[in-house]
Amino acid sequence: MKTTNTNFVLYMLQKSIIQKLDEELFKNQLIDVDMLRLDQLHPVVSGNKIFKLKHYLNRAKEEKKTNIVTLGGYHSNHLVATSCACNQAGLTSVGIVRGEKPKSFSDTLLNCVEYGMDIKFYPRTQFDALKKKDLENEFSASVIIPQGGYGNLGAKGASEILTNHNTTPYHYILASCGTGTMAAGLINSSSPKQHLHFFSALKNNFSIHNEIKNLLIQPAEKTNYELHFDYHFGGYAKKNTQLFEVMNSFYEKHKIPTDFVYTGKMVAAFYDLLKTNFFPEKSRILLIHSGGLQGNRSLKNNELMF
Repeated sequence: MKTTNTNFVLYMLQKSIIQKLDEELFKNQLIDVDMLRLDQLHPVVSGNKIFKLKHYLNRAKEEKKTNIVTLGGYHSNHLVATSCACNQAGLTSVGIVRGEKPKSFSDTLLNCVEYGMDIKFYPRTQFDALKKKDLENEFSASVIIPQGGYGNLGAKGASEILTNHNTTPYHYILASCGTGTMAAGLINSSSPKQHLHFFSALKNNFSIHNEIKNLLIQPAEKTNYELHFDYHFGGYAKKNTQLFEVMNSFYEKHKIPTDFVYTGKMVAAFYDLLKTNFFPEKSRILLIHSGGLQGNRSLKNNELMF
């Protein structure tokens, strides 16, 4: 039996920094803007991934299980992060991938295999019909991690994102969201006086309202957040020239690379809100870089300057 070592998780969680963003636009609007650089935690298990995985890995250790099973797509940040984290923690892993087996693997799937993940392809209709109970029956000796790390354990880990630094002075906290796991964690650990804004990376993802509420502690008391659905740029993992222009401009000004699936869209939304003077004067704003830069490898036409 392999020894589960999660010390690397604790080490990684100490490496994030808050970077001040200096820009004439911010000075003109009398606001202070910082970015929490979760992308710097690890070259593979970056951003919010290690937070969401932390307690699932701990559960495997507590239950003396040596295998993790999780789900994702061909370019899933979650799959490659899980495979790498399991490899470093002395665990084996299985990735259930949505879709038929491709003729050639994406860079993401190649990395998953490199980190020892056993890849299993499920046709989309079969994948979409999968229930956690089905996986628990098939992989009874494993810990099952839902897609994107969704669940109470994922949200519990994500709640630590705001506690690694002194984030209480911020009036506004902005982040992208997919499954709502990180959003729920941030809401749970935020101050009632803070305003949280989340930007859905998926089109018409209105079910996320309930998905977030299901993970909240005392949901009736959590009213300090708002979801935005107009910044998906066509849908999950969709992109266009406008999005790339914002990402390139942000990199030119601050030397911070963003991904086109999540953080790039949040940054675009932030600048759009600035056009309407959305934030009151003297606001302190924290943008959360949720990582996922490996997803940019799927771009083939040099749309990004970084």
